[in-house]
Amino acid sequence: MDRTIADLRQDYSLQELDEKSINGNPLVQFRIWFDQAIAAELPEPNAMTLATCTCDGKPSARMVLLKDFDDRGFVLFTNYNSHKGQELGINPHAALVFWWAQLERQVRIVGGVEKISPQESDGYFEVRPHGSRLGAWASNQSEVIPHREFLQLKLAELEQKYENQSIPRPPHWGGFRVIPQEIEFWQGRSSRLHDRLLYTRLHNHEWRIERLSP
Repeated sequence: MDRTIADLRQDYSLQELDEKSINGNPLVQFRIWFDQAIAAELPEPNAMTLATCTCDGKPSARMVLLKDFDDRGFVLFTNYNSHKGQELGINPHAALVFWWAQLERQVRIVGGVEKISPQESDGYFEVRPHGSRLGAWASNQSEVIPHREFLQLKLAELEQKYENQSIPRPPHWGGFRVIPQEIEFWQGRSSRLHDRLLYTRLHNHEWRIERLSP
Protein backbone atom coordinates (compact mmCIF):
# COMPACT_ATOMS: atom_id res chain seq x y z
CA MET A 1 0.00 0.00 0.00
CA ASP A 2 1.31 3.44 -0.93
CA ARG A 3 2.16 5.71 1.97
CA THR A 4 0.48 9.07 2.22
CA ILE A 5 2.01 12.29 3.53
CA ALA A 6 0.06 11.74 6.75
CA ASP A 7 1.88 8.43 7.19
CA LEU A 8 5.32 10.06 7.19
CA ARG A 9 6.61 10.22 10.74
CA GLN A 10 9.74 9.54 12.75
CA ASP A 11 10.18 9.01 16.46
CA TYR A 12 13.11 10.92 17.95
CA SER A 13 15.21 9.26 20.63
CA LEU A 14 18.89 10.16 20.16
CA GLN A 15 19.44 12.65 22.97
CA GLU A 16 17.81 14.85 25.58
CA LEU A 17 18.15 18.50 26.54
CA ASP A 18 17.79 19.71 30.10
CA GLU A 19 18.50 22.83 32.12
CA LYS A 20 21.34 21.20 34.07
CA SER A 21 23.44 20.38 31.01
CA ILE A 22 23.17 23.60 28.98
CA ASN A 23 25.34 26.70 29.10
CA GLY A 24 23.80 29.86 30.55
CA ASN A 25 24.91 31.82 27.47
CA PRO A 26 22.98 30.77 24.32
CA LEU A 27 25.83 31.85 22.03
CA VAL A 28 28.14 29.43 23.85
CA GLN A 29 25.46 26.74 23.68
CA PHE A 30 25.03 27.38 19.95
CA ARG A 31 28.78 26.98 19.47
CA ILE A 32 28.63 23.61 21.24
CA TRP A 33 25.80 22.38 19.01
CA PHE A 34 27.32 23.87 15.86
CA ASP A 35 30.67 22.17 16.53
CA GLN A 36 28.84 18.89 17.08
CA ALA A 37 27.03 19.34 13.75
CA ILE A 38 30.40 19.86 12.03
CA ALA A 39 31.93 16.86 13.83
CA ALA A 40 28.99 14.74 12.66
CA GLU A 41 29.88 15.73 9.09
CA LEU A 42 26.40 17.00 8.34
CA PRO A 43 25.93 18.48 4.85
CA GLU A 44 26.23 22.27 5.09
CA PRO A 45 25.67 22.62 8.86
CA ASN A 46 25.71 26.41 8.38
CA ALA A 47 22.62 26.33 6.13
CA MET A 48 19.71 28.18 7.71
CA THR A 49 16.29 29.54 6.87
CA LEU A 50 16.15 33.34 6.92
CA ALA A 51 12.65 34.75 7.38
CA THR A 52 11.98 38.43 6.72
CA CYS A 53 8.87 40.56 6.51
CA THR A 54 7.81 43.68 4.63
CA CYS A 55 6.53 46.73 6.48
CA ASP A 56 2.95 45.71 5.63
CA GLY A 57 3.33 42.23 7.14
CA LYS A 58 4.06 40.09 4.06
CA PRO A 59 6.52 37.35 5.09
CA SER A 60 9.09 35.53 2.98
CA ALA A 61 11.74 32.91 3.73
CA ARG A 62 14.68 31.33 1.97
CA MET A 63 17.77 29.24 2.69
CA VAL A 64 21.04 31.12 3.20
CA LEU A 65 24.42 30.35 4.74
CA LEU A 66 25.73 31.48 8.10
CA LYS A 67 29.21 32.92 7.60
CA ASP A 68 30.16 34.06 11.11
CA PHE A 69 28.81 34.36 14.63
CA ASP A 70 30.04 35.70 17.95
CA ASP A 71 28.61 37.44 21.01
CA ARG A 72 27.20 40.17 18.75
CA GLY A 73 25.08 37.86 16.62
CA PHE A 74 24.83 35.83 13.41
CA VAL A 75 26.24 37.10 10.09
CA LEU A 76 25.11 36.42 6.53
CA PHE A 77 26.00 38.09 3.24
CA THR A 78 23.82 39.17 0.34
CA ASN A 79 23.10 41.74 -2.32
CA TYR A 80 21.55 44.66 -0.43
CA ASN A 81 19.23 45.27 -3.41
CA SER A 82 17.80 41.73 -3.32
CA HIS A 83 14.33 41.03 -1.96
CA LYS A 84 15.70 40.05 1.44
CA GLY A 85 18.10 42.99 1.47
CA GLN A 86 15.31 45.47 0.76
CA GLU A 87 12.99 43.85 3.30
CA LEU A 88 15.67 43.98 5.99
CA GLY A 89 16.36 47.61 5.11
CA ILE A 90 12.70 48.52 5.58
CA ASN A 91 11.92 46.20 8.48
CA PRO A 92 15.16 45.33 10.34
CA HIS A 93 13.88 42.23 12.13
CA ALA A 94 14.39 38.60 11.15
CA ALA A 95 14.16 34.97 12.22
CA LEU A 96 16.68 32.20 11.57
CA VAL A 97 16.13 28.45 11.77
CA PHE A 98 18.79 25.74 11.73
CA TRP A 99 17.63 22.16 11.18
CA TRP A 100 20.15 19.39 11.83
CA ALA A 101 18.05 16.34 11.03
CA GLN A 102 20.69 13.70 11.74
CA LEU A 103 21.07 15.06 15.29
CA GLU A 104 17.31 15.58 15.68
CA ARG A 105 17.94 19.22 16.56
CA GLN A 106 16.59 22.62 15.64
CA VAL A 107 17.68 26.12 16.68
CA ARG A 108 15.36 29.09 16.22
CA ILE A 109 16.65 32.67 16.51
CA VAL A 110 14.66 35.91 16.52
CA GLY A 111 16.12 39.40 16.67
CA GLY A 112 16.90 42.76 15.19
CA VAL A 113 19.15 43.23 12.19
CA GLU A 114 21.98 45.62 11.35
CA LYS A 115 24.45 45.96 8.50
CA ILE A 116 27.97 44.98 9.44
CA SER A 117 30.78 47.46 8.82
CA PRO A 118 32.17 47.93 5.29
CA GLN A 119 35.54 46.76 6.61
CA GLU A 120 34.02 43.46 7.78
CA SER A 121 32.29 42.99 4.43
CA ASP A 122 35.55 43.75 2.61
CA GLY A 123 37.38 41.18 4.72
CA TYR A 124 34.96 38.41 3.87
CA PHE A 125 34.66 39.36 0.19
CA GLU A 126 38.43 39.10 -0.23
CA VAL A 127 38.47 35.45 0.85
CA ARG A 128 35.55 34.38 -1.36
CA PRO A 129 36.40 32.19 -4.37
CA HIS A 130 37.22 34.09 -7.57
CA GLY A 131 33.99 32.98 -9.27
CA SER A 132 31.85 34.03 -6.31
CA ARG A 133 33.37 37.52 -6.33
CA LEU A 134 32.61 37.87 -10.03
CA GLY A 135 29.11 36.49 -9.42
CA ALA A 136 28.39 39.27 -6.92
CA TRP A 137 28.92 41.77 -9.76
CA ALA A 138 27.20 39.71 -12.46
CA SER A 139 23.92 39.10 -10.64
CA ASN A 140 21.40 41.80 -9.84
CA GLN A 141 19.88 39.43 -7.33
CA SER A 142 16.08 38.96 -7.42
CA GLU A 143 15.65 40.97 -10.66
CA VAL A 144 13.91 39.38 -13.64
CA ILE A 145 16.29 38.37 -16.46
CA PRO A 146 15.45 37.16 -19.99
CA HIS A 147 17.45 33.91 -19.93
CA ARG A 148 20.51 32.25 -18.38
CA GLU A 149 22.75 33.32 -21.25
CA PHE A 150 22.21 36.90 -20.01
CA LEU A 151 24.15 36.00 -16.85
CA GLN A 152 26.81 34.07 -18.73
CA LEU A 153 27.48 37.03 -21.03
CA LYS A 154 27.81 39.39 -18.06
CA LEU A 155 30.17 36.96 -16.35
CA ALA A 156 32.32 36.70 -19.48
CA GLU A 157 32.54 40.52 -19.66
CA LEU A 158 33.58 40.69 -16.02
CA GLU A 159 36.19 37.97 -16.44
CA GLN A 160 37.76 40.02 -19.20
CA LYS A 161 37.48 43.28 -17.24
CA TYR A 162 39.14 41.90 -14.10
CA GLU A 163 41.67 39.63 -15.79
CA ASN A 164 44.87 39.78 -13.71
CA GLN A 165 43.25 42.37 -11.41
CA SER A 166 41.84 42.30 -7.93
CA ILE A 167 38.04 42.30 -7.78
CA PRO A 168 36.62 44.99 -5.48
CA ARG A 169 33.53 44.40 -3.38
CA PRO A 170 30.39 45.79 -5.05
CA PRO A 171 28.95 48.69 -3.01
CA HIS A 172 25.57 46.95 -3.03
CA TRP A 173 26.92 43.72 -1.52
CA GLY A 174 27.73 43.04 2.11
CA GLY A 175 26.76 41.53 5.41
CA PHE A 176 23.86 41.65 7.81
CA ARG A 177 24.05 40.70 11.48
CA VAL A 178 21.03 39.23 13.25
CA ILE A 179 21.23 40.36 16.89
CA PRO A 180 19.40 37.69 18.89
CA GLN A 181 16.67 38.57 21.36
CA GLU A 182 15.42 34.99 21.61
CA ILE A 183 17.18 31.70 20.90
CA GLU A 184 15.31 28.41 21.23
CA PHE A 185 17.05 25.04 21.31
CA TRP A 186 14.88 22.08 20.29
CA GLN A 187 15.85 18.47 20.80
CA GLY A 188 13.60 15.78 19.36
CA ARG A 189 12.20 13.31 21.91
CA SER A 190 10.00 10.25 21.79
CA SER A 191 6.20 10.51 21.47
CA ARG A 192 6.55 14.09 20.23
CA LEU A 193 7.36 15.25 23.78
CA HIS A 194 10.31 17.26 22.53
CA ASP A 195 12.67 19.31 24.70
CA ARG A 196 12.40 23.05 24.05
CA LEU A 197 14.54 25.54 25.99
CA LEU A 198 14.07 29.24 25.24
CA TYR A 199 16.66 31.90 26.05
CA THR A 200 15.32 35.46 26.21
CA ARG A 201 17.66 38.45 26.42
CA LEU A 202 16.91 40.71 29.40
CA HIS A 203 17.53 44.44 29.69
CA ASN A 204 20.71 43.87 31.73
CA HIS A 205 22.12 41.72 28.88
CA GLU A 206 21.64 38.54 30.89
CA TRP A 207 19.55 35.65 29.60
CA ARG A 208 16.43 34.04 31.06
CA ILE A 209 15.96 30.33 30.32
CA GLU A 210 12.49 28.81 30.21
CA ARG A 211 11.23 25.38 29.21
CA LEU A 212 8.44 25.37 26.63
CA SER A 213 5.81 22.73 26.17
CA PRO A 214 6.25 20.84 22.90
